[in-house]
Amino acid sequence: MFIKLFLIALPVFFVIDMVWLVLVARKFYNTHLGFLMRQDINWYAAIIFYLLFIAGLVVFVITPAVQKQSLVHALLFGSLFGLITYATYDLTNLATLKDWPVLVTVVDLIWGMVLSAAVSVITYLLSRI
Repeated sequence: MFIKLFLIALPVFFVIDMVWLVLVARKFYNTHLGFLMRQDINWYAAIIFYLLFIAGLVVFVITPAVQKQSLVHALLFGSLFGLITYATYDLTNLATLKDWPVLVTVVDLIWGMVLSAAVSVITYLLSRI
């Protein structure tokens, strides 16, 4: 079941996150974090993040939702997973990095919740087809 759900979640996550990154985040992050941003993306790190994050969603959120046959579980626990994982990064940065913007943390936490909930719900629904 893991591989099936992972292969459904992977393109769902990628499409949603790319829309966010291209349409909203690029300008937002350049405005608030431009002084920290690389000119070139470290694709190895990005790919490892995507694979680990999606694996976490599948193991901790989507598989239990499918087993319980609960869309509500996918929505609520997807949101919680996104909040916790994005908070790990953003709150650590806020605590340890000089001039890390609070606004970036707030936006990232909201985005983490929306992204994770959306991927969990869509993957749950597609797995039932």
